[in-house]
Amino acid sequence: MQQFKRRIHHYFKAALSSLLLIVAVLISVNLYGAKVRLVELKGAIGPASSDFVIRSLEDASDVDAELVVIRIDTPGGLDLAMRDIIREILASPVPVATWVAPGGSRAASAGTYIMYASHFAAMAPATNIGSSTPVSIGGGSSPFPIPTAPAGEEGEEAVPDGTAMERKVINDAVAYIKGLAELRGRNEDWAEQTVVEAANLTASEALELNVIDLIATDIDELLSQLDGRSIDIEGQRLTLNLSDPEVTLVEPDWRHQFLALITDPNVAYILLMIGLYGLILEFYNPGLGLPGVTGVICLLLGAYALQMLPINYVGLGLILVGIGFMIVEAMSPSFGVFGLGGVVAFVLGSVILMDTELEAYRISISIIAAFAAASAGIFLFVLGMLVRARQQNVVSGMEAMIGGTGVSLESFQGPGHIRAFCENWKAQSEQSIEAGDTVEITGIDGLTLKVRKQE
Repeated sequence: MQQFKRRIHHYFKAALSSLLLIVAVLISVNLYGAKVRLVELKGAIGPASSDFVIRSLEDASDVDAELVVIRIDTPGGLDLAMRDIIREILASPVPVATWVAPGGSRAASAGTYIMYASHFAAMAPATNIGSSTPVSIGGGSSPFPIPTAPAGEEGEEAVPDGTAMERKVINDAVAYIKGLAELRGRNEDWAEQTVVEAANLTASEALELNVIDLIATDIDELLSQLDGRSIDIEGQRLTLNLSDPEVTLVEPDWRHQFLALITDPNVAYILLMIGLYGLILEFYNPGLGLPGVTGVICLLLGAYALQMLPINYVGLGLILVGIGFMIVEAMSPSFGVFGLGGVVAFVLGSVILMDTELEAYRISISIIAAFAAASAGIFLFVLGMLVRARQQNVVSGMEAMIGGTGVSLESFQGPGHIRAFCENWKAQSEQSIEAGDTVEITGIDGLTLKVRKQE
């Protein structure tokens, strides 16, 4: 019986040890599984999305992630924001895979450059990539794509035609994307075509032309195909181990949402206008407090947003000049000259404020029209009040007494005394006036009222 108990105790210890070993293995696998960060890059690329991607890459490096996947669906965006993202990808110690997904998505314009800069590039079926021609700066004279001049007699490469500025922009973009293609071993010829000719490719065509590395329908298929692939990072050969990945979707935080809100050109423009008018109202009525505080806060937020956006400083100057002219018109009317000029300058400045052709970063015409109409309305209202004030009779001061009436306190011809405006006054009359007669004031000489007998 004692031997049976010892045997049972031995079996129990063995089973418990095995169970603990299994639990330890499971915990170990869970703790040390490959960490993969999934980052969404949707919509127009701007300061908010650039900040979000950059901070996501930094966080991935801090937690020693195995891979960062940037899921792309973008029509393009701002050059500065795109280059910030690319610089962070090139400097990232964590491999970055860009993936155009889901079906129907695109990596157009700035998205193509980011795809070329990434360590691995992938697309889902029914997606496209390309159209990377830069839009003309500041609304150039001719639209892109720029036609190419024919090749020279000795077989020189065709060069973009157009203005000097357009050629500079195109050549800079071509050199930039070809440098990225050379770094990642991708198709340089097509990279030039997508800039000069705005060429586009489907997923299968991009794979065939060595523009991307693979086609994947979902994240599991993407990671499965990337498992075991190698890449050189910071001079070292790194092989991906994605056999048991732990995928974490990086959610946008309050900072991203706040930047996305204030860097919307329409919101930034509204903040700027509220700030300016708030300060004007505070200066016009010192001591109110609320307009001044609101104006300063909105003006600072608007200025912060504008310094992150591609603004035309001539446009900003025209807005300020326009508002200044309308203020001058309100303070010292010039029969509408300053007011009309101010409205025109305000509208022109608002239209050209954003120095880009990208539709997502243009100020809505309806918002410009609303603020222009409000500014013109305020100007006309103040001007009308001033005109009516000039036409009204004087209701205070010495001038308001002329034409008024009083009652004679005594009989006199020459100097005497009357009662007018609830006060006793010295009076002077060339007519004979009896006590109690009603007299009309015809003039003022110092503190003496000139009067005559009222008929």
